[in-house]
Amino acid sequence: MKWVIGIITLFAVMAFGLGIFLQPSSFTLCPHNNGKPVTREGCAAAEALVVVSGGDTPARTKKAVEMYKNGWAPRIIFSGAAADKEGLSNAAAMRLDAMNQGVPAGDILIEEFSENTSENAERTRELLSRYDIHDIILVTSGYHQRRANMEFAAYTAGDGVVIRNAPTNDRDWGWWWWLTPRGWYLALSEFGKIIALKIGGF
Repeated sequence: MKWVIGIITLFAVMAFGLGIFLQPSSFTLCPHNNGKPVTREGCAAAEALVVVSGGDTPARTKKAVEMYKNGWAPRIIFSGAAADKEGLSNAAAMRLDAMNQGVPAGDILIEEFSENTSENAERTRELLSRYDIHDIILVTSGYHQRRANMEFAAYTAGDGVVIRNAPTNDRDWGWWWWLTPRGWYLALSEFGKIIALKIGGF
């Protein structure tokens, strides 16, 4: 019986630790303030919200729109190529979604050509440089947050860009991710990709 309890405990600790590791949040210690920024360091507004497509893209868009409306940044950057090569890019679809939720078109920038997280970071860096943006809030799904942060930090390392993390829960990822095969697939595949990045020199 003790070994069963030990295995369950080990499983629980592993799931908890992996979940925390994959989804760093920069706002955990910020005062609640009805979801709005405050002047405290690390909790003030940024210059832009950056949202990468993939997974549950509408959930990522919704999170960014909520933060935009709460004053976390005056503009949103959407990044992602077309899932359907004959249709709108993911970034353009996200822009339309955001506009339908009340974000003015003039407050949205898009990057429509990146096919993966590394390209999201590389191509978004060009927009950040062009518009002289040095403080961003990176929005993506919880399981994807740490790797996305690593990629963006690597590409903007010489530009003095401050990156804060705002992971979101979605249809694939939430508090109970560890109870589903899909949750474990995402968690372990992301962990493997992070290891690969580390080995590759990130």
